Amino acid sequence: MKDNAKKKLKKVKLKQIFTAVLSVTLVLSGLWLIQALLMPKYMHGIVEGAMIAEYYEEEKNHDVIFIGDCELYENISPAVLWKEYGINSYIRGSAQQLIWQSYYLMEETFRYEKPKVVVFNVLSMQYNTPQSEAYNRMTLDGMRLSSSKIKAVQASMTDEEHLIEYLFPILRYHSRALELEKDDFTYLFHKDKVTHNGYYMRVDVKPAGTVPKGRPLGDYSFGELAYTYLDKMTALCEENGVELVLVKAPSLYPYWYEEWDEQIIDYADRHNLKYYNFLDVTEEIGLDFQTDTYDGGLHLNLSGAEKLSYYFGKILIEECHLSSRRGEKALEASWEKKLKSYYEEIKNQEEQLSQKEKLSQEDNLYQKDNL
Repeated sequence: MKDNAKKKLKKVKLKQIFTAVLSVTLVLSGLWLIQALLMPKYMHGIVEGAMIAEYYEEEKNHDVIFIGDCELYENISPAVLWKEYGINSYIRGSAQQLIWQSYYLMEETFRYEKPKVVVFNVLSMQYNTPQSEAYNRMTLDGMRLSSSKIKAVQASMTDEEHLIEYLFPILRYHSRALELEKDDFTYLFHKDKVTHNGYYMRVDVKPAGTVPKGRPLGDYSFGELAYTYLDKMTALCEENGVELVLVKAPSLYPYWYEEWDEQIIDYADRHNLKYYNFLDVTEEIGLDFQTDTYDGGLHLNLSGAEKLSYYFGKILIEECHLSSRRGEKALEASWEKKLKSYYEEIKNQEEQLSQKEKLSQEDNLYQKDNL
């Protein structure tokens, strides 16, 4: 009798434990689902918030990793680097990516792979303090949970932000429950790619006009924090046997001061780093800011990005001693699919642009007829 009672008690306890575990699992699953629904999807409009997360779906065997802001992800085409030189590359870029964010993205990347070269765009050296939650989110929300993400959040938070809201985004985005749109449901369990190995493509053209000189600054020195993280980047690359290359993209704006350039040249010299200021060689690159920019000189369009990539690819081969990886069957097959997608988007964007121009012409004719 006692044995039967013990067995019954054991069954009851097991049932209670199972019920408790199931209840907790259902609650956590429900919270995860609600959080996934409430988080911004970045599939249309401001797509920059979707870029960082795309890296995790990639095969981690890149020769070159680009890390930085829009001066990389809008100005460099990994498709050209592969097609022309057999260089396998990826851009871990995001809007207004601050240097400490770049550092922790680099730290995280080295846990997945050790590229031969990391390229960092130096424009973010101008920032020495956290800037904006909106831009922070577009970089940090896309990072997978890790010690690198936690440290990146802690370094990036403005006074109004809290670490727990990055670890549990539902606490930040709960108010979106009343603002849900079609995309929130369409992309609940999957997202479309918005880049090509990190490159954000634009085929449209808006010529650069007169670009005013930058306003005089009281102090042209980069901040102590910016230098601290550049030092950390340099040391991390050295520890991992990765060559760090510094670049300044050929963007006409924001203005790049000569005093800033001199500091980067001096830093590169002292640390035996390569530094390329592409603003100094726009003619050699073949850039024409009447045709090679889509926003008046802030960023390059497809034409400009392909020219810069062709120019920089040669440098990577000749001066950074990279070798073509053509002939690697798996990599060739992967890039065959990627190039197909790349050229399909070119065609789609050109068709959309043509249609838009046609509608604009028809609208102008209608307005003239009705004067």
